[in-house]
Amino acid sequence: MFVYTLRRLFLIIPTILGIMAISFLIIQFAPGGPIERIISQIDGTDNSALSRVSGGFNGDFTQSGQNADINNKYRGSQGLDPEFILELEKQFGFDKPPLERFYQMITNYIRFDFGESYYRDIRVIDLIIEKLPVSISLGLWMTLISYLISIPLGMMKAIRDGTKFDLWTSTIIVISYALPGFLVAIFLIIFFAGGSYFDWFPLRGLTSDNFNELSILGKVIDYIWHITLPLLSMVLAAFATTTLLTKNSFLDEIGKQYVLTARAKGLTEKQVLKRHVFRNAMLIIVSGFPAAFISAFFTGSLLIETIFSLDGLGLLSFESIVNRDYAVVFASLYIFSFIGLIINLISDLIYHWIDPRIDFEKREL
Repeated sequence: MFVYTLRRLFLIIPTILGIMAISFLIIQFAPGGPIERIISQIDGTDNSALSRVSGGFNGDFTQSGQNADINNKYRGSQGLDPEFILELEKQFGFDKPPLERFYQMITNYIRFDFGESYYRDIRVIDLIIEKLPVSISLGLWMTLISYLISIPLGMMKAIRDGTKFDLWTSTIIVISYALPGFLVAIFLIIFFAGGSYFDWFPLRGLTSDNFNELSILGKVIDYIWHITLPLLSMVLAAFATTTLLTKNSFLDEIGKQYVLTARAKGLTEKQVLKRHVFRNAMLIIVSGFPAAFISAFFTGSLLIETIFSLDGLGLLSFESIVNRDYAVVFASLYIFSFIGLIINLISDLIYHWIDPRIDFEKREL
């Protein structure tokens, strides 16, 4: 597996380059941009748009007659001084050709230098780290809880396939999967967060205002108190998919010839499940873990973060796309892609660890 691991690590480089190149190309043809956003703010008498321009700009916004073609590049720029537009282009790096900008971006990203946000006086990496605890809390706990529920439940459903237990649990799973997470979140807020019935849980944030003043036990209780409703909103749909996947995987293994042979040799049902079925059936579950974790960690919490006022990576990425903050958008894409590729590699290594018969080195990539 050593050679395979090295090969996969080397493949990460062209994969990330391809992802970034395609995304960069799409952005070039996408309507709007940071300069158009600032121009629209100026048209709307929002002077805060000028605060991020280096050295400010004290000129009047009148047509000077020079470089009139500058105004034609950006919608709504008529009437603004071309020098001001050039200042904006220099500020955001748009005064350089696209290929040069892409090369400079990749060169900086290799050193994990992501620059500064276009509209916030903070480095992008610091901004991501600032939002990271919320996403880690939601993604990690949701994945862990859903797997702790799904795997035992899926095994029980497979063993008791066709019984009343299997029928009723399947009904509950289908209903929970059909309910959108944001709808469950609203329902929980109405009933348990000071809506129309009970006021048992807080409505926003991951901690209370006096969190730093609490004891260690008090901090743990306060954290659990705040994260309960967001987690419930996310776990319902997540555990449904994994439970059915676990059940089908175990049913498929239970019906194979080697299980019948093990039973014929006198092994008990518990021994058959533990020694033979579990290891083989868990392979497909392990394969789904990276995708489940990445989805929960980076994308699955957007609506939940918004509803419960949790300032995490999901909300940050969405706001960055809407506001055309390309520095944050590309940095988030680069980091997420890199972590995703590493986790997929770890998943393959776990495959081999669970079942040494799987040898990826003998396969063509």
